[in-house]
Amino acid sequence: MQTQSLWEHTLTFFPQFLASLRERVAPDSTVVVVGASDGKFVLPLAAAGYRVVAIERDAVAVHGGEVRLPGDSEAHAMGLIDRLKLEELHDRVQLIEGDFLAGEPQDRQCEAVWTSCSWHYSANHHRPLAEFVDRMQRLVRPGGVFGAEFMMPVEKRHHLVEHYTSPERLRRHFLDDWDVLLTLRTNEFTEGPHIGQPHDHVHRMGLLLAARTSTLTDRL
Repeated sequence: MQTQSLWEHTLTFFPQFLASLRERVAPDSTVVVVGASDGKFVLPLAAAGYRVVAIERDAVAVHGGEVRLPGDSEAHAMGLIDRLKLEELHDRVQLIEGDFLAGEPQDRQCEAVWTSCSWHYSANHHRPLAEFVDRMQRLVRPGGVFGAEFMMPVEKRHHLVEHYTSPERLRRHFLDDWDVLLTLRTNEFTEGPHIGQPHDHVHRMGLLLAARTSTLTDRL
């Protein structure tokens, strides 16, 4: 890649998700990325031959703009649209600029869906975690793959917010229509400063990969 995402060096389980895609879905399949940001996962998926639907609500992530970097300096960040054009991948990506939780669940279906540490953001706490997961599940065709990496609780306040979850608690949402393929977790680790976090900070992360086995029934 000629460009780098602002989140390029943050820890991720994305390689495990990509390995599952290569094993289970066709190379030209459609993958939805919920919380696409500036393309950390969108661009590698498109470069690998997948068609990508990128959903993102943040205007700076999509269009670029000024961001505050660690050290209290400012810089112009390239947005997803310009990164796709520069890498000549724009024809493989459909961008949906908007709130994934707004309105009715999308009626499209795809071979895989992925999100990275999106539902723990306070902007998504106004809706239950179960709804976020359900909306993602509804996007996946039978045989397709669901992948999510997520923040686990570290501080006392995190334990009061269901969106800081664990592989065990998340697994409860994957019963009748799903086979859980893989769950992983990290121990507490220190991550360096990045956008929105000017100092070293402690995280725990989890991963859940699942395959849909049958048609998802309507839920009340």
